Amino acid sequence: MDKASYLKVINDTIGCGRFKDNWDSLSEFRVPLWYEQAKFGIFIHWGLYSIPAFGSEWYSRNMYIQGSPEYEHHLAVYGKHADFGYKDFIPLFTAEHFDAAEWAQLFKQSGAKYIMPVAEHHDGFQMYKSVFSHYNTYEMGPKRDLLGEMKAAFAEQKLELCVSSHRAEHWFFMSHGKEFASDIHEPLVPGDFYWPAMLEPEHQDLYGSPPTDEYLEDWLIRCCELVDQYQPKVFYFDWWIHTAAFKPYLKKFAAYYYNRGEEWGYPVAINYKHDAFMFGAAVPDVERGQFAGLKPYFWQTDTAVAKNSWCYTENNNYKSAVEIIRDLVDIVSKNGNLLLNIGPKADGSIPEEDKNILLEIGEWLKVNGEAIYDTSYWRTFGEGPTEIQEGQFTDGQTKLFTSEDIRFTVKGSVLYATVLVYPEQGTVHIKSLKEKSHHFQGIIQNISILGCDEKPAWQRTEEALILTTTTVASNAPVVFKIELD
Repeated sequence: MDKASYLKVINDTIGCGRFKDNWDSLSEFRVPLWYEQAKFGIFIHWGLYSIPAFGSEWYSRNMYIQGSPEYEHHLAVYGKHADFGYKDFIPLFTAEHFDAAEWAQLFKQSGAKYIMPVAEHHDGFQMYKSVFSHYNTYEMGPKRDLLGEMKAAFAEQKLELCVSSHRAEHWFFMSHGKEFASDIHEPLVPGDFYWPAMLEPEHQDLYGSPPTDEYLEDWLIRCCELVDQYQPKVFYFDWWIHTAAFKPYLKKFAAYYYNRGEEWGYPVAINYKHDAFMFGAAVPDVERGQFAGLKPYFWQTDTAVAKNSWCYTENNNYKSAVEIIRDLVDIVSKNGNLLLNIGPKADGSIPEEDKNILLEIGEWLKVNGEAIYDTSYWRTFGEGPTEIQEGQFTDGQTKLFTSEDIRFTVKGSVLYATVLVYPEQGTVHIKSLKEKSHHFQGIIQNISILGCDEKPAWQRTEEALILTTTTVASNAPVVFKIELD
């Protein structure tokens, strides 16, 4: 199918479907129940940038910025940019150790419920079979439909397939290569790998350097092709789509995708940043950060196991599994999900550090998952002295939680109180459950500890619900299961 014919399919689907390409219609979107209940997903940044494994997934941009660490690294390792450019990584990307079934088994063990591979990053190389571009893994590099293999393997493990597109920023991502003698030079024709490599704007300028209709139509078609070929349950967008030029095309995509979901018989969702979508028309996402308090609307955090990069690099600075578990508990208590990124190596193997983190999270969830999955938020998300810095890019520093930091979730008649740092002396004070609390004045029938045979001693006073244990010791959060009447 050519692009003109596909655009007609898109418009016809919107014309016949319930969702139209306007905010009033798109505000009828409702978050799928499975998504709200899933709580934990895996993000995957894997692509050509995994070959140099240097700096970050922005290697394709930064290697063309003269004087940058990536520029100097490229010269030292690969030579002059005119002789070996970013496109020359494509034949080296063979994914010889990629085993989708092995990945799926690991993700299942991690306790994740949905998996989101990056289908196309800013570099413009597609990790899937495409009719509209030859620069993809089916025709080049490994010559395999990597996303298709993942979809089949994830289905075997009952993991929901989601996808992300970071294509929008390709409008300017390769432009610095035009500033000196490199393999990026005019004329760049539509369809070329580096096209269009336009001047890079200020990233939060809503009106500067607007893409052409030709580029925006190409963007829309690529996104809709992903929808039709792989039927993802969630479609994630990175930034820059919030700029003015994208708005009409965003509305078209959302209407098309939501209508396709209805045709398939299951609801779907879109993730967005900033104010790319009208509030209520999709699910807001906070990159590398979270909210300080409970939100009345569903949201998602996306962050990574490494603090310095989304993709694999040889010098990744990893978080601990316990740190991530504490963040998971905090996020879920505030009506959010955690989407945790890993970075496979170029050959398709997953680094041992990433594996170990996922497996440790999975072991904790095997014991404590009932306080996470299928739960809802309570009257208050929690208590304790540690203040969460709100907003994106705030997770670079490890949060210093204390034994007074407690988070709540609820399911039916059970209230779960998770102590983020369990005290060595074994005594926990929950002030929100004190006698005559403005949060709770109900009846407690029973209290137990998930994964522990010891039954805690407890009493309610005017200061707190006081729980005492003698054998409980854990570096990871501990969950009290409080059964109510």
